[in-house]
Amino acid sequence: MPDSLDSGSRAPGRRRRRDTPTGLAGAAVPAPDEDRHFVTALARGLDVLSCFRSRDKLLGNQELARRCGLPKSTVSRLTYTLTRLGYLDYDEETGRYRLGTATLALGSTMLARMDVREQARPLMQELANYSQGMVSLGTRDRLSMIYVENCRSPSALTLSLDVGSRIPLATTAMGRAYLALCPPAERRELMERLREQDGAHWPRVRDGIEAALAQHRELGVCCSFGDWQRDVNAIAIAFHAGRDGRLMAINCGGPAFLLDKDFLLSEVRPRLIALGARLERGAREG
Repeated sequence: MPDSLDSGSRAPGRRRRRDTPTGLAGAAVPAPDEDRHFVTALARGLDVLSCFRSRDKLLGNQELARRCGLPKSTVSRLTYTLTRLGYLDYDEETGRYRLGTATLALGSTMLARMDVREQARPLMQELANYSQGMVSLGTRDRLSMIYVENCRSPSALTLSLDVGSRIPLATTAMGRAYLALCPPAERRELMERLREQDGAHWPRVRDGIEAALAQHRELGVCCSFGDWQRDVNAIAIAFHAGRDGRLMAINCGGPAFLLDKDFLLSEVRPRLIALGARLERGAREG
């Protein structure tokens, strides 16, 4: 089962200006003539690193160029530079790249600073055991959510996702929970970027988000019942974590035949809401 949709895809027929840097999620970032402090080369290099997903062992310049929306010649120069700096490793046999140890150091430092992971882990595991599903903690990166902690039930029938997995913002319960709780100005900006990314599919995607926001107002959780992947059900809540009030989200989900809608809403929902409230209260008191 794939760990995410291709967040680098864009609407057919839509051409992108090559002199405008873009993010992995397909949203344009400020061009140099719009922001004199913006370093385009740095942004493009970071986009290359962001192309690697949890299941990607090796990627070539052609695939990286497709995901970034950049010319292959530009990507070739970027991968050469990133390899020299240790952020990528070049595989001689395949002519492709893997993430280097320099990126591991950055990620490990970031995760170590998230005290909420340590607080949440035993509570998440308890809920995973109860639900026989998977409970994950995530934070937003552009138009995706990235897992920073993950707990599975002893059941073997859970999703094959792990820390570092990237899932879509618009169609997953976790992403919709983030949209439900983020400030209105941020939500408007994200909705516009999602509209640009999803093109012809936007009306259906928008309707799903609006339905999830209504669910949040009524039920306290956001849902995704087959919206992301047809055979996957999940519910999620968002909460403010840590001393800086970072917005994060927790979901509980799994195969639809194992976690049906009624069970998630009647049995898991109150436990998930209580878990989020406990973590947010702990963050305030800490």
